[in-house]
Amino acid sequence: MTGNDNIDAAEEFERRRARIRTRYLAPTDTRPPSSARGLHHTALVSSDVERTVQFYQGLLEFPLTELIENRDYPGSSHFFFDIGNRNLLAFFDFPGLDLGPYQEVLGGLHHVAISVEPERWNRLRDRLIEAGIELVEHSEVSLYFRDPDGARLELIADPLGEMYGSTVL
Repeated sequence: MTGNDNIDAAEEFERRRARIRTRYLAPTDTRPPSSARGLHHTALVSSDVERTVQFYQGLLEFPLTELIENRDYPGSSHFFFDIGNRNLLAFFDFPGLDLGPYQEVLGGLHHVAISVEPERWNRLRDRLIEAGIELVEHSEVSLYFRDPDGARLELIADPLGEMYGSTVL
């Protein structure tokens, strides 16, 4: 691919975004309210319940709120962490199933972004580094890293409803 091909592709992608914005993105003051009350929980898969609790509660400071049997798979656990604002991050384990390692696939999870206060963001960045967790810092407000099973997470210091200084909600 040549430099001109990259420019042409970038221009085409921007034209597509502009078309979609024009067609679907209503101005804030005319946008109808959502039919949803909020995100109840996002569920990920864990290969080791205790290791997951140690990572999310012990390292990231998200309190474990419940640990029950998964109603859909006997012997499997369903457990929840408080990520603030009455939102939960949930997990299932599936003992006995060989699920393989985490993968990003179409229709799958790219990352979970969790807003934290800037002071806590700084402290958690230091804790992740001290724990030897490989991370990428972006725009001085985002930390990207993977959990013990490879799920990609983002801790973002921007307030809920903002993204890199722009209002998105």
